[in-house]
Formats: sequence, structure tokens, C-alpha cells
Amino acid sequence: MLEYSVTARRTAPATAVVLCARSPGAAVALDTDPAGRRDALNPAELLLTALGACMLKGIERVTPMLRFQLRGAAVHVHGVRQDSPPRMLRIDYELVIDTDEPDRRLELLHANVRKFGTVYNTIADAVELAGSIRRGDAAQGATASASSAVPTAADEYC
Repeated sequence: MLEYSVTARRTAPATAVVLCARSPGAAVALDTDPAGRRDALNPAELLLTALGACMLKGIERVTPMLRFQLRGAAVHVHGVRQDSPPRMLRIDYELVIDTDEPDRRLELLHANVRKFGTVYNTIADAVELAGSIRRGDAAQGATASASSAVPTAADEYC
């Protein structure tokens, strides 16, 4: 069994950071300001980030086993949050893989990412989770998706 541990700490009013003993040089700025911060991720964005990171790590783990050739990978994750009670209602994602592999191998990669992802399976048990995989320029796909995100009032809260 694996165990994980992080420490989130308030460093000043409306300012916080998360640290991990396993990675002493790594720190993530947290948006805990009720007015919102543009230089840090809020808790909802961190949840979506964890899902995206899980999927990319899964790709790194299974591509050697599948002998799957790729030049790049990106994932865009979008969450829909309700206000009362506050919770994620739905999470959608799109994996963009830069590859020449046939479609059936692309779907095999997607199946493995879904089947063996710790964060993926945890979230899938708690919220409606749907997504797709497509072939494309991973750098272009991620940039286009990220720049098209429009902040809403819900972005100010976790």
C-alpha cells in the first residue's frame, strides 16, 4: 500500500502554500483569498490539476509497456461546480496525443489511463467524469484549450 502526505500552510493573510516532504524543492502557491488570486491555483483548480497530472503520469507509465510511440501529450480538464451545497457536479476532459499510432491503439491508451489512474478512479466514483482522446498537436491543443477558459464568479471560490 502506498501513502502520500502534503502540508498546506497559511503563510500570510489570504496566502498559502502546499509542501511535500518527498519533494522538498517543490511548492505550490494556493489561492485562499476570498477575492481570488491570479498567481495561484484555487482548491477546485488543484483537483482538476491532480486529475490531469494523474492522466499524464498514466501515459508515461503505460506507453513503454504498450510500445506506444508518441511525440507529446496534453490534457484539458474542465469542471462544473454548483453553489449550494458546494461541490463538483461534472468533470470533462480531452486528451490530445501527438502520435501516428492507429485509432485502436489510441483507444487502448485511453482505456489504460482510465483503468489504472488512482486519482481518475477516485474522482470517477464521486462525480460524473467523461472525456475523450484525440490525435493532434499536444502543444497546440493544450494552449488553445487553456486560453479559451473564461473565468466566472465560481472561480473565486473552492
